[in-house]
Amino acid sequence: AKRMEIGAVIGAVPASNVRREKPAPGDIVILLGGATGRDGCGGATGSSKSHTVESLSECGAEVQKGNAPEERKLQRLFRNPEASRMIKRCNDFGAGGVSVAVGELADGLEIDLNAVPKKYEGLDGTELAISESQERMAVIVAESDKGAFMKLASEENLLATPIARVTGNARMIMRWNGNVIADISREFLNSNGAKKHAKAFVEAPGNCERKISGGFAENLIKTASDLNVCSKRGLSERFDSTIGAGTVLMPFGGARQRTPVQAMVQKISVEKKHTDDCSFMAWGFNPYVTEKSPYRGAYLAVVESVCRLIASGAEFKDVYLSFQEYFEKMKTEKSWGKPLAALLGAFEAQLRLGIGAIGGKDSMSGSFENIHVPPTLVSFAVTTGKTVHAVSPEYKRAGDNVWLLRPAAGSDGLPDAQSLKENFARVTKLLRDGDAVSCYTPGYGGIAEAVLKCAFGNGFGFAFDESVELPQLFGYDYGAFLLETAPGTRVEGANMIGTVTEKREFVYKNEKVPFEDAEKAYENKLEPVFACNIPPAKTSVRNVNYKAESYPSPAVRHAKPKVLIPAFPGTNCEYDSAKAIGDAGAEPEIIVIRNLDSAAIRQSAERFANELKTAQMVFIPGGFSGGDEPDGSGKFITAFFRSAAVKEEVTDLLDKRGGLMCGICNGFQALIKLGLVPYGKIIETDDECPTLTFNTIARHQSKIVRTRIASNKSPWLSLTEPGEVYLVPISHGEGRFLASDAMIEQLAAAGQIATQYCDENGNATNDIQYNPNGSCCAVEGITSPDGRVFGKMGHSERYAPGLYRNVPGNYEIKMFASAVRYFR
Repeated sequence: AKRMEIGAVIGAVPASNVRREKPAPGDIVILLGGATGRDGCGGATGSSKSHTVESLSECGAEVQKGNAPEERKLQRLFRNPEASRMIKRCNDFGAGGVSVAVGELADGLEIDLNAVPKKYEGLDGTELAISESQERMAVIVAESDKGAFMKLASEENLLATPIARVTGNARMIMRWNGNVIADISREFLNSNGAKKHAKAFVEAPGNCERKISGGFAENLIKTASDLNVCSKRGLSERFDSTIGAGTVLMPFGGARQRTPVQAMVQKISVEKKHTDDCSFMAWGFNPYVTEKSPYRGAYLAVVESVCRLIASGAEFKDVYLSFQEYFEKMKTEKSWGKPLAALLGAFEAQLRLGIGAIGGKDSMSGSFENIHVPPTLVSFAVTTGKTVHAVSPEYKRAGDNVWLLRPAAGSDGLPDAQSLKENFARVTKLLRDGDAVSCYTPGYGGIAEAVLKCAFGNGFGFAFDESVELPQLFGYDYGAFLLETAPGTRVEGANMIGTVTEKREFVYKNEKVPFEDAEKAYENKLEPVFACNIPPAKTSVRNVNYKAESYPSPAVRHAKPKVLIPAFPGTNCEYDSAKAIGDAGAEPEIIVIRNLDSAAIRQSAERFANELKTAQMVFIPGGFSGGDEPDGSGKFITAFFRSAAVKEEVTDLLDKRGGLMCGICNGFQALIKLGLVPYGKIIETDDECPTLTFNTIARHQSKIVRTRIASNKSPWLSLTEPGEVYLVPISHGEGRFLASDAMIEQLAAAGQIATQYCDENGNATNDIQYNPNGSCCAVEGITSPDGRVFGKMGHSERYAPGLYRNVPGNYEIKMFASAVRYFR
């Protein structure tokens, strides 16, 4: 048995880039992206059968190997309008590999399996046809567009290979080594094979209500530490939550970043302009209800997912659903009855609410030996809205009242759809008029879970109204809303359940639970598995303060300085960086560093060096160049900048022309390995040099941190003052700054410690909650001796108005504006 983790993604593309037409005979199928190996052979069938102890080792090769750097290249190519508009049809490689991804594209196809790029030799025709190796795309383009499309792919460092041709003969023909190994009519492929029938028996539902026994304090601690309620922060922070500079609501909100949001809210991604349009996505599912009644569980999953959208500020308009289902291996009429009942429940909810499901995925193989997954139908609800309407659930003010707004129940005991829709409109109006400042829809842990999580974010307590019955606090309340309002504001049709308090305790009648006890139960349940509260180093940290008296000057002034942004395989912040630089008034130019062969590397170095002659700045963005392998990050970037031509031009930029350089995250790692920080030039580093290494928490960290300006010596920080505090997103696994005590003192005295991690009082600290990687002297960023080269871990390029609405603070460090001002 294992925990369930489900990921979901929303994509958006300009309608003008979408081309929909039927492929014509003579069109070419091009395979883009990764090469093909044996990984994933049998993956689709393997995921659709029950497993045993023996299959754990026997079926390991069925699992595909991901390749995130290759996926990023595909994203870049498909974002190019010139490339997208050439594509008539496209398929991602999933189940069935070439046979499906290519086979679905047109009625008539001739596929040359010998043309399929391979990871290694020895693959036979069957393996080439069915391998599910990842990060591959099959696209159809006109033969006249083949050359231009492949050129664009090459510019993005992508392997592009023609592997098939569209024919007028309605058959899929595969050839390997000159032999036809498959010749199948389209009529047969479209038939879905032989018709299949199964009988289903839906059992009577069991009791779905939660059983409550004991007092308030006992149940509150029990709820806080329940695996379905407790903090998942240690797991969530392993994923980059701010990539793309579009995160409207962070996964955890409030000044303390402890209140989990109920919906993912992200700005629609646009490359150069800005938008206030955003997407909302939320999920719903209760395994215990669905186990007792798949029908009821699926119905409530739809209700919960939609309520989470509304509670997060979305409007009940243009809402769509997608379902993810898991059930045991289908052997009996009773086992078939479970997915049937679940789908009927979900369908009934759609009919009553007037919303539709536009896709989904299922698995009828959730059996291992004699262990079966519970009936599982997870509902994902999506819609769009405006960033200004996004609302986060953490309590905002002490003294506010919290109201419970419930829907009426239908004759079947489920939330009445008409009553739900009326409440949706009521909640939306309250939130948009500002009469309600936070909202939460109760889930598995009921009202008690909601109050705890909403209070943790800003460190408030809560006093429950004496009219509230104890079972009501801990029972299920799907379809309801908890709304926070100012004193004196009433919510029509709702009952007040309590008041937000300054005193850090949870009070119900004559029982009290200290805030620290509840939070400890909530935070520590998964600490042995997903650590996030490790003890800090016992050494003290001092605030470094250095105020610049003067700044260096460039050799030549520029009204609009040119900034080179190298995009290495694995770089993922180049778009964010270019937008931030462009907004500041500079001219960004992204240069893709190609490494498909030695000639491509040489050409990339020559091009970069040549462009550097007319540039004023170099900005190395974040990511994981070369996949951070082997043995750590930034090595590919370092090797590139040590090449003779690039090193010569970087030296000229810094020593003769007075240019600037900056590296963030992966870029900072490269700068410090090159010696550009703290020494100001490319050198051979040794054990005496400062370095960056793995976070003390031994995992990736993604969150918002506070940084204080320790020195404004750098032209990148000339618009700041020492002691000022700025919030910044971080996302790294190797950000721990290490240096000897003597080196720390030397850097501090010279004003080269630019920024330090700090607590809510603006003081540098070793506390893991504020200093996420355990850096010496809480160092977040350092500079070269004259300040013109600046390296930092925090992603200052990921800030834009409308982002991170649930973590308050000042994010505008003005470093890009400062750099542009330096040249004017």
